[in-house]
Amino acid sequence: MGAGVIKSQGGGGTRRRRRAGRHPAAMSEINVTPFVDVMLVLLIIFMVAAPLLTVGVPVELPKTAAQALPHEQEEPLVVTLTAEGQLSIMTTEIAEDELVSRLRAVAAERADDKVFLRADGAIPYERVVQVMGALNAGGFSNIGLVTDTGGPTFDGEDG
Repeated sequence: MGAGVIKSQGGGGTRRRRRAGRHPAAMSEINVTPFVDVMLVLLIIFMVAAPLLTVGVPVELPKTAAQALPHEQEEPLVVTLTAEGQLSIMTTEIAEDELVSRLRAVAAERADDKVFLRADGAIPYERVVQVMGALNAGGFSNIGLVTDTGGPTFDGEDG
């Protein structure tokens, strides 16, 4: 399809018209579709990665029917006792004979005397109580035992 020829009414000359679709006007809108696509991909990546970011030493916590403690302003100190008997403060493994001295150093820097003890369910109760005594000797008198929910309620119903 080419350009059309139109005869003018006046003289005998011809005038050519430009086709309207040949030179479109400049587009002044921003195409946000690629931006939305990138945002959705990032959202999916963060949704998948978020559960992997939990910090801690893997232990099989015992199940209880106890309610969760309210959250504090300061990040709680967590001491972990694994099934193999290894002790960790937060994610740092420590030797048993260094526990009290490390706890005293940490207690001197913290405003709160609360500590959470995560002990594997396979650990004997005697060992858990010994670690609790070391926590107390290290300057932490407010000790919370970390458990998983869904344990027995001892009222005939499983929670």
